[in-house]
Amino acid sequence: MLRSTLAQVGSPVYSVAWGPDSEQILYACGKQIIIKPLAPSAKSTQWKGHDGLIMKVDWSSVNNHIVSGAEDRKYKVWDSYGRLLFASHPHHYPIMSVAWSPNGEMFAVGAFNTLRLCDKSGWCYSLDKPNTGSIYSLDWSRDSTLVAGGCGNGHVIFAGVVNQTIEWKHLVVTLQEEKVLLVEDVVNNTKDQLEFRDRVVKMSLGWDHLVVTTSSQCLIYSTSNWNTPLIFDLKGLTTSAILLAKKLFLIVDSVQGLSVYSYEGRMICSPKYSGIRTDSLNVNNIAVSSDTLVLVDSRDSRAYHVFDVNTGRELTDKPLYHSQELMLVALDQYGNTNERCLGFVDKNNDLFLIQIRHSNPLTKLKKLGGMVTTLMWHDTTNMLSATRWQVYCVVLPQSSVY
Repeated sequence: MLRSTLAQVGSPVYSVAWGPDSEQILYACGKQIIIKPLAPSAKSTQWKGHDGLIMKVDWSSVNNHIVSGAEDRKYKVWDSYGRLLFASHPHHYPIMSVAWSPNGEMFAVGAFNTLRLCDKSGWCYSLDKPNTGSIYSLDWSRDSTLVAGGCGNGHVIFAGVVNQTIEWKHLVVTLQEEKVLLVEDVVNNTKDQLEFRDRVVKMSLGWDHLVVTTSSQCLIYSTSNWNTPLIFDLKGLTTSAILLAKKLFLIVDSVQGLSVYSYEGRMICSPKYSGIRTDSLNVNNIAVSSDTLVLVDSRDSRAYHVFDVNTGRELTDKPLYHSQELMLVALDQYGNTNERCLGFVDKNNDLFLIQIRHSNPLTKLKKLGGMVTTLMWHDTTNMLSATRWQVYCVVLPQSSVY
C-alpha cells in the first residue's frame, strides 16, 4: 500500500538509498543527485553528480559519505553536503553498481566484466575481470568480508576480501586467505601461519595480544606464543569491530551489541543504554580504555555516554552533550583513572579534550584546534597526535592542557 509520494520528477529514478539516520532519502535522477528529507517542510539538497546518466548511488551509515556511478564511466565519492571528495578516471564501460561495506571502510564497484574494491577515500585496492557481463547489483555481508553481485549473464558472483594487513611494533599480520593468517616478526625475521576452522571476520593486534574473531569463535593469542590460543564461542555472528586496551578488549556485534572481555576470555560486562542501535556502532563512535568506555549516542550524535567497564554502568545519570555532532572519539590509555581524558573531533572538524571522569566533566572541556581529521593517543604516554589539513601532525602532552 502506497503511503506517500516523496518526489515527482521528469526523468526515471534508477537508484534510491536511505540516509544514515533513516530520516532522508538519497536518489539519482538523470545527471542529478538529490537528498530528500522525509519531513514535508524540509528543503532538498541537489547537485549535478555526473556528465552521464547516474545508474547507482549508495550512502554509508558509518562515514556518512556517498558513492555514485554513472554512464560517464566514472565513480565518485561525496560528502553529505554534495562536496566532491574523489572522482575516478574514466573506465572502459559505464559503472552499473556501487555499494558501501557495512563497516564503512571500503566500497565495491561493478561494470562490464569488472569488479573493483576501493577504500573509503576512493583509491582502488584491487581490480578483477570476471567473465560475467555487466554487474548490475552489489550487496555485502554484515561482517564486510564478502560481496555478492548480480551479473548480466544470469550468474551471481561472490568475492571475499583478503590481503588485509595490521601492524603493531615489530609484528605484521596479514589475512592471506579467508581462513589463514600470516604473522611476521620483522625484527627476528620469523613467520608463523595461523589456520582457522571458519572464515576470519575481524582481527586486532596490540598490547601483546592478537584477537581474531571467526564466524563462530573468538581466539586470543599472546604474541609470545602463537601455538595455543585461548578460544571461546561467540553468541553473535556479525562482529563489526574489535577494540583493544591494556587489560581488556571490546567486541562490537551489529546484532548482539557490545561485549567487554579480559585477555583470559572472561566476559567483564555488556554495556548498553536505552535506545541503543547496535547496527550504528563502529570504531569512530566508540572509545575504550582499561577502565572507561565512551559511546556516542546512536539517536543524537551530540550526546555521549560514559561507562565504567568493570561494572558496565553509566557514570552519569544523563549523557553528556556537545554543541555539535561527534565524528570521532578516542580515550587515552595512560595514567590515573580519575584523570582519564577523551579526545574527540566534532562535525566542524574541531578537536576537543575533556577529563571524562571528573565530577563535573564539562568544566574540563578544552578546545585544542580546528580542521582536524584524525586523532590517536600514544599507548604508553599521555601524548595525543592529530592530523590537520591532511598535511602535518600535532603532538602535545595532556599535562600542558590542564
